[in-house]
Amino acid sequence: MKRFRWQNIYLALVFLVLYIPIFYLIFYSFSQGHNMNHFSGFTWAHYQELFQDQRMIEIVLDTLLVALLSSLLATIIGLLGALVIHRVKKPMWKNTLLSLNNILMVSPDVIIGASFLIFFTFLGFKLGFGSVLLSHIAFSIPIVVLMVLPKLNEMNTSLVDAARDLGATQPQVFSRVVLPYIAPGIFAGFFMAFTYSLDDFAVTFFVTGNGFETLAVEIYARARQGISLEINALSALMFLFSLVLVAGYYVLNQYNSSKKGRKRRMEANHNR
Repeated sequence: MKRFRWQNIYLALVFLVLYIPIFYLIFYSFSQGHNMNHFSGFTWAHYQELFQDQRMIEIVLDTLLVALLSSLLATIIGLLGALVIHRVKKPMWKNTLLSLNNILMVSPDVIIGASFLIFFTFLGFKLGFGSVLLSHIAFSIPIVVLMVLPKLNEMNTSLVDAARDLGATQPQVFSRVVLPYIAPGIFAGFFMAFTYSLDDFAVTFFVTGNGFETLAVEIYARARQGISLEINALSALMFLFSLVLVAGYYVLNQYNSSKKGRKRRMEANHNR
């Protein structure tokens, strides 16, 4: 008989606190009323209004475009940064680079947003899509580095040495040995950067211009004017989109794990 554990109750309470507000919003997205005071009956009207709102659709597409581009570029730059940090041999220099990488991770978003605003204003850079994209790339790079670097540190150097002994060139070693091994860290960094960019508000609020807005800024502006159940419908769709991302990452991770397991079993059978 399994022993009763108080930790399970605590974990359940944590998940309830986290998810009850989300399900509360989703529940009222199907209400016929215009507020969340009481449920007036089931309807899809708020979802129809959302898909008929041309401005909101454009903002959602712009937000997804910024998140996708920033996460892709941040993943490439962060991967290169992780490789550079991994190759540094002196502990003092490596710790210095890691500390510089972590500055944006520990700095408040308000400070980061204000700093980028001052920087872009000083350069005379027009605020808009470009300023938001550059800012999202900047605060996403440290996330990618922190996801990729542990995979590089745990990689057995004998794999690289064996590939070189067999005559592999440096590009071949990277593409056929290093890259497949650290692929889970790269995908984790990409998804983390994508989600951070998707829901960022503080930094984007400072660097966005009059002609460009992201979803978080638009929701904030509309919430100040009054609660609209169209926002509830949008929140429900974004929550489902996040679930799809998590499920996709989980399936991809499981596929990579099973692929590595089959490869190990084939190697073991071959050695026999």
